[in-house]
Amino acid sequence: MAKAHKNASDLTAANLLHSLRCCGGSVPLHSIRFSREVIQMLVDRELVKVTNTGCGFLLQLKEGN
Repeated sequence: MAKAHKNASDLTAANLLHSLRCCGGSVPLHSIRFSREVIQMLVDRELVKVTNTGCGFLLQLKEGN
């Protein structure tokens, strides 16, 4: 039986999560080369959060992810 294919947005979101894990869990938002839609999808699913540092914004993994 063939595996069900994930849509492209889910695969891209998984790639972004993997990148965040490899970078220690946070990365400056301006340096991310993923679309706003993918970032918003992860925020909506409560997998990541955006934090204002006073000098810019960080995209961070939420605790437990």
